[in-house]
Amino acid sequence: MAYIMVDVEADGPIPGDYSMISFGAVLVTPALDQTFYGQIRPISEQYIPDALAVSGFSREETLRFEDPKIVMQNFAEWIKRAAGNDMPIFISDNNGFDWMFICWYFHHFMGKNPFGHSSQNLGSLYKGLVQDVFKNFKHLRKTKHTHNPVDDAKGNAEALLTMKQELGLKIRL
Repeated sequence: MAYIMVDVEADGPIPGDYSMISFGAVLVTPALDQTFYGQIRPISEQYIPDALAVSGFSREETLRFEDPKIVMQNFAEWIKRAAGNDMPIFISDNNGFDWMFICWYFHHFMGKNPFGHSSQNLGSLYKGLVQDVFKNFKHLRKTKHTHNPVDDAKGNAEALLTMKQELGLKIRL
């Protein structure tokens, strides 16, 4: 299996009515040297200024971003190369949010999702590993959480690697 850590920045709470602005992905390996970054032109006239502000981009900047179909095709090709013969596994810090956008964009613009129908949540995995639903994994990140989605995906991937290497998580990476 090829675990791919993903992080999404968006200008609102749901896809379709609002837009995914950018996203980052990293193949979870000790080197963390295979990454993808996409910036996507908005698909909706609606946006929430405070949500957009988190991304660090202005509305005017996002309107010059790339066509969503092209970005999603490029991402699908990257996933295929990164995963090789392994099944790609989507994992993120907040998969309820990140998965919703990635899955919707893949189905809307490509007709299928290379990750299939499943995703995994890093936070839930950590809570189960330490057997405490009140614990948070974020102290395991090394890369600072900047809201650059590649940085954030890398920090989360580092946390997953620490869970494997230091906390005994049984996972094939």
